[in-house]
Amino acid sequence: MGSIGTGYDLSVTTFSPDGRVFQIEYATKAVDNSGTVIGIKCKDGIVLGVEKLIASKMLLEGSNRRIHAVHRHAGMGVAGLAADGRQIVARAKSEASSYESMYGEPIPVKELCDRVASYVHLCTLYWWLRPFGSGVILGGYDRDGPQLYMIEPSGVAYRYFGAAIGKGRQAAKTEIEKLKLSEMTCREGIVEVAKIIYGVHDEAKDKAFELEMSWICDESKRQHEKIPADLLEEVKALAKAAHEDMDAD
Repeated sequence: MGSIGTGYDLSVTTFSPDGRVFQIEYATKAVDNSGTVIGIKCKDGIVLGVEKLIASKMLLEGSNRRIHAVHRHAGMGVAGLAADGRQIVARAKSEASSYESMYGEPIPVKELCDRVASYVHLCTLYWWLRPFGSGVILGGYDRDGPQLYMIEPSGVAYRYFGAAIGKGRQAAKTEIEKLKLSEMTCREGIVEVAKIIYGVHDEAKDKAFELEMSWICDESKRQHEKIPADLLEEVKALAKAAHEDMDAD
């Protein structure tokens, strides 16, 4: 951070003279160096897609997942430090099950987002804690329909039609803005998300990656599920073909 950060980045409770909290900025940097995570809200549900960068060729395919089910009707895509992300997911699962045991119905997605965002923010309030080096995209389907939220390392959370975090977030946001999400089904949405992820992946600089995708829509009976393997392979083939066509042009 240069001389401006000297002495002001040792504690999360310390503001710099110009009103910045450097440790939160460092946590955000950890998220920005991660593989891209995309979430979109279609007319019939939510689609989540993750560019999971593979650290080693020796890793078993499907390990260290970046998309997690939080409850039957909700799921999360995690960017940033995987261990921090698992902690956020564990808290979300705990809040979801606690709400259901107390009130006898699944937790509304907005309430789940508020509780998780408050927990993430809590870790920016005390000097003996550090901020989570993870950002999450939360998607769910409740009685108010499909909903999509993004929770940042600072604890800030907003509701979105389409959101992206990670390395390729700027390019991904530009592509998402071109989509007519209100007219698109989730089956069409998974193809578009896969195309965007293949498009923002830099083969020259980045490591190889594994595409992870899930959805919560009418086709999945409004429950969070991984995209079926045969459909995922079909989507990958379409995305790769579209990416090669763009390169050829």
